[in-house]
Amino acid sequence: MRLHRPLALFLLLAAAAPSFAVDYRSVDTPTVLYDSPSQKGVPLFVIRRGTPVEAVVVLDGWIKVRDAAGGLAWIDKKSLSDQRTLIVTANRASVRQAADESSPLVFDAEKGVLLDFVELVPGGWAKVRHVDGQSGFVRANQVWGL
Repeated sequence: MRLHRPLALFLLLAAAAPSFAVDYRSVDTPTVLYDSPSQKGVPLFVIRRGTPVEAVVVLDGWIKVRDAAGGLAWIDKKSLSDQRTLIVTANRASVRQAADESSPLVFDAEKGVLLDFVELVPGGWAKVRHVDGQSGFVRANQVWGL
């Protein structure tokens, strides 16, 4: 079957179109972030284990990531985990027993606290788990990494 030129061009462009799905991962081990995709690049800083990052560009064994503050840097792909974590961005996030503002409080999490992501819940909530084992629901606008 022979495709017409406009249709073939459209299919080629559609296949090359960027994907707009957001890809969040977590740092698996404390590691150095660089200004370029190479250990010969300028080291910028060490990122702590568990920090959520957004994968922006993948190039060979390196991933350009964005952090919660919007900073961009390169990390060795081997230093990332598919395990999802979230970081509290509000001054204080209330983690509740159910995805409802009137639900009893399980705990408060200060800004910068890391939480394990369990699942996204309708209505702007996320189910999370603290490292100490407590779990509950937090408003999505109080965390970053979703």
